[in-house]
Amino acid sequence: MTKKRQKTHNKSRGTSTGLNSLKEEILALLDKDNTIAYSVRQIAKKLQIRGNNSKDTLLNLLFAMEKSGQIGRVRNNFKSVKKGEVHIGTVDFVNSRFAFIVSDDFEDDFKIRSEYLGSALHGDTVEFVVLGGSGKKVKVTNVVSRQRTEFVGRLEISPKFAFLVVDSRKMHYDIFVQPKHIKKATHNDKVIVEITKWPFKGKNPEGKVIRVLGKAGDHNAEIHSIMAEFELPFEFPYSIEEEAKKIKDRITENDIAKRKDFRKTTTFTIDPNDAKDFDDAISFKKLENGNYEVGVHIADVTHYIKKGSALDKEAIERATSVYLVDRTIPMLPERLSNELCSLRPHEDKLTFAAVFELDKNGNIKKEWFGRTIIHSDRRFTYEEAQEGIETKEGDFAEELGILNTLAKKLKVDRFKNGAISFETVEVKFTLDENGKPLGLVQKIRKDAHKLVEEFMLLANKRVATYVYGLEKGKNKKTFIYRVHDNPDPDRLNDFSAFAVKFGHKLDVKRDGASTAINKLMEEIEGKPEQDVLQSVAIRSMSKAIYTTEEKGHFGLAFEHYSHFTSPIRRYPDVMVHRLLQDYLHNGKSAEKEEYEELCEHSSSREKRAADAERASIKYKQVEFMANAPEQDWEGIVSGITEWGIFVEITETKCEGMVRMADLTDDYYEYDSKNFRVVGQRNKKVITLGDQVTVKIEKTDVDRRTIDLIFV
Repeated sequence: MTKKRQKTHNKSRGTSTGLNSLKEEILALLDKDNTIAYSVRQIAKKLQIRGNNSKDTLLNLLFAMEKSGQIGRVRNNFKSVKKGEVHIGTVDFVNSRFAFIVSDDFEDDFKIRSEYLGSALHGDTVEFVVLGGSGKKVKVTNVVSRQRTEFVGRLEISPKFAFLVVDSRKMHYDIFVQPKHIKKATHNDKVIVEITKWPFKGKNPEGKVIRVLGKAGDHNAEIHSIMAEFELPFEFPYSIEEEAKKIKDRITENDIAKRKDFRKTTTFTIDPNDAKDFDDAISFKKLENGNYEVGVHIADVTHYIKKGSALDKEAIERATSVYLVDRTIPMLPERLSNELCSLRPHEDKLTFAAVFELDKNGNIKKEWFGRTIIHSDRRFTYEEAQEGIETKEGDFAEELGILNTLAKKLKVDRFKNGAISFETVEVKFTLDENGKPLGLVQKIRKDAHKLVEEFMLLANKRVATYVYGLEKGKNKKTFIYRVHDNPDPDRLNDFSAFAVKFGHKLDVKRDGASTAINKLMEEIEGKPEQDVLQSVAIRSMSKAIYTTEEKGHFGLAFEHYSHFTSPIRRYPDVMVHRLLQDYLHNGKSAEKEEYEELCEHSSSREKRAADAERASIKYKQVEFMANAPEQDWEGIVSGITEWGIFVEITETKCEGMVRMADLTDDYYEYDSKNFRVVGQRNKKVITLGDQVTVKIEKTDVDRRTIDLIFV
């Protein structure tokens, strides 16, 4: 083709007829081999498309074809999607009307109407086909594997049949239970049902009762329901408890000989008043040169749990302790968590330590990592340690005072380097002996809390930095890092635009993300919009995860960070101890793929624990507000979705929702970018952070929801 003809050909591709012709050329190219994904540059070259305008036209057309489902996209490459071609994906159920399917074959997720899901439920792995046409329509053709087959809920029994009304909002079907399969359950019991039959579409699944939890509304039954919903273990297997009981508690001379002895060095623990396991202690010594030796001593769990043992496998499976509103579901049996490993006062204990020599400004002059033995002189509660700091009297008041001064200097250095401060208010329920919520108490963080936090952060940071610096390049040691990625620029821009509505400017380009966010947090402290802007800022951040890839920690402004300080309740800390010990003795680098899998599992379990903890708090919030007086409540709009407006009641910190369907004065449209809804006729705007007055319309303990209406 001559240059003149090529130019004319490219120009014609910009017309309506030319676009259809170009579309056919693209489909013909991609359909030659539907296993190959081409970049835009490769497609342009093969179709002899030259010139910036023509390439822009090609790019726009490719994205339009991908959006309509005519072609697929794998990251930034395009491939054929022939009608009927089967793909594998995972269902992410949003509501009863539609869901999303996430597939590695495509960069974007598919939105799918519920009638095209077949019997697929949230979390299921499915086979699906692209139907083509507008809207990227897809249809599930087969369920490859079920994420779960057991569900918890309230059993409704009729004379000839029964149904389980499932607690989870991600399960949008009731489960049919034949009378012969209800076990000893009675009407309105909370039960666990195992699904035995999965009709592909049009009918409810069938199941059988496998466990009766108690009457709906009963405290223990409801907490057990939450545990079952999130597949949390009710108890340790008998074999695990027996293995734990067999572990000897005697510390031998051989054990001591392998460790640095800190038993004569002043050492104490600082923990919550109701803590039963103490996994960290701080030792303190004044040195002759005027510096201070501060040791962060952590329970040496790996001394008692051997890699590959049944105890170790159980700890891997649990990955973390879970803290519900009224109980702890521990990662380790009580024999270990509360006895052998707990750094109880006036007992010799085996520990793993990070020991620092610090000058008066908190600068590290020397550091050492390794196994130690300690003898804690005192068990402080946070309140007792705080009293010693404030009054400068009582046990180890001088040591507490010096440590507090050092901790404050460490914190100043962190924030100079760009750490972000989110001082959110936490609340805790006070419960009676039957678990009924009596009231709410705010958790106030004082110097004693921050003292412990700073030295734990220091240990975590320095352990990660030490291992990272051992080897370079291909020989780099495999390690477990706690990573917090930089925030997505688009989400930061959205947050910046939102902050402007409250009269605040977030200048990320000039100040950098962390400095800009910190400036904003200082500006809004004590102002009505503080909670809302903090909440939106947190949502705009990436989520911290465990990984073997070192990417730094944005929120803490650390280049290298790990979790070393809580092996009683977090399995990643156990892995860190093992790896660090191996590397201190010149061990070879561990297998990266094995540990990356463990990291992904630990991150997943951490999310599950957080979701379960929130569910238990929400249950108590609903129960608390169900018994609250009938009155008008002041609140603040804390969240907005297309189906409702969330309001946090100021006095109780409990959150409910005003349903969009209940806004009868107008038809409101959801504006996701600006966190608001707008009335179509009256142009009334309800936006995040608005102060409102509400009444409680309905509370539902089963669904853990509070329905509100605007006054």
